[in-house]
Amino acid sequence: MTNKRPNFVFLLTDDQGPWAVPWKMPELVMPNLQELADEGIRFDNFYCASPVCSPARASLLTGRMPSAHGIHDWLVGGRVPQAYPDRYLDDLTTFPAVLAANGYKCGLSGKWHVGDSREPAPGFRKWYVHRYGGGPYYHAPIWREEEEAEEPKYFTEAVGDHAVEFINAQNPDEPFYLHVATTAPHDPWDSDNHPTELLDLYKDCEFESVPREPRHPWTEPRRDDFEHAFNNPEESLRGYCASLTGVDIVLGRIRETLRARGLEENTVILYMADNGFSCGHHGVWGKGNGTYPLNFWENSVRVPFVMYIPPQLRDGVQVSTVNDHLSAVSLFPTVCELAGVNPPEDPLRAGESFTAQMYDQDSSSQPVVIFDEYGGGRMIRLEDWKYIERFDGPAELYNLAQDPEEKENLCDQYQTVREELSARLRQWFSLHQTPLHYAYDKPVRGYGQIHPTWRRDESNRYVETNESHDGVRA
Repeated sequence: MTNKRPNFVFLLTDDQGPWAVPWKMPELVMPNLQELADEGIRFDNFYCASPVCSPARASLLTGRMPSAHGIHDWLVGGRVPQAYPDRYLDDLTTFPAVLAANGYKCGLSGKWHVGDSREPAPGFRKWYVHRYGGGPYYHAPIWREEEEAEEPKYFTEAVGDHAVEFINAQNPDEPFYLHVATTAPHDPWDSDNHPTELLDLYKDCEFESVPREPRHPWTEPRRDDFEHAFNNPEESLRGYCASLTGVDIVLGRIRETLRARGLEENTVILYMADNGFSCGHHGVWGKGNGTYPLNFWENSVRVPFVMYIPPQLRDGVQVSTVNDHLSAVSLFPTVCELAGVNPPEDPLRAGESFTAQMYDQDSSSQPVVIFDEYGGGRMIRLEDWKYIERFDGPAELYNLAQDPEEKENLCDQYQTVREELSARLRQWFSLHQTPLHYAYDKPVRGYGQIHPTWRRDESNRYVETNESHDGVRA
């Protein structure tokens, strides 16, 4: 590394499956992401901490699992009267706040969705933000000077505009962190929500790389969710891919702006999705809450991740693809290490820096164990084995080397493996949860969280069901 601290641009998408990248999906038009992957480091086995947006984002920011930060489902926010405008993470340390305390100028453009976003989160100076976590791409709900407003532009384009504005306002001698968070490729995917020029790129596309599998039985409780997508997959895929091409345009604009300002040689760019997604894969449209029981299939828990480190900052980095299993809870210490910043101690922080994998060091002798969590379900991945345990629901055990599609549940055949993984899962979570934030035995069903775990209603509940808020989904 040079003596000058690097800048960071973190582009975070919403509901992008690990398959939805141009090097895996030939139909997808994302030349800027392909270029970033060609020039940077591609992480092909990167896992989110929870297969739904709000808890996954909170874990990215804090390095903690949901049972240690208290966000266990997507946050309903001000959409219903029961919701509190809570600032879920204000008592916790986020890595942008750590960077800000160490001289970084921090800005956000786009989606926050880890608590009330009317005012900037700790550490942020620039703040252009969506009011919720999803919705229409035109006339999107935003905060403007702490007042409710709508964004008349295509929201992805507006996110790009504010990101470019932030970069142009920076002093080249002061480091910055820019958090760029689109709502794309989250639905809706209809023609009223995306520019014609983006949709026309996929006008005659049949999306042959995307499977058309029969509906999985676990989608029945979510029958009304994505029904149109099941019946009209090509039309929905057209909107899904068009929205990703819109993100790619934003990535290209950001890189062009960095070059024009002479900042590209000192700026690390990270591209990642909050959680995975299926568009018919495994017989599912959606993420972890696309089924009930909530699922932890690979397309829900793995995410695309690319990191570009400029040549001047590589300091011997030679890796182009990292195949090791890594977790999003490790982003916090990794960014801090790259920034030359020592984060405050936190015994509940669940990950370690993965710079070793980036610097071509031998990390295979100590395989990373992956953990995931969504309400009453928890997952462990250890090498080829993957085990899911639920407080009230079926257990699953897969050998992903022999069964990468996760078709055969081996719980009955490999009882010893199941018991060993179960013991390891429980022991690990006992060290990465607090009574205040724990929700393994609470009613998290994928329909949204109303208020934090430390707020209860008269029935000691902190989440509500679908009928309570008209079926609003994340």
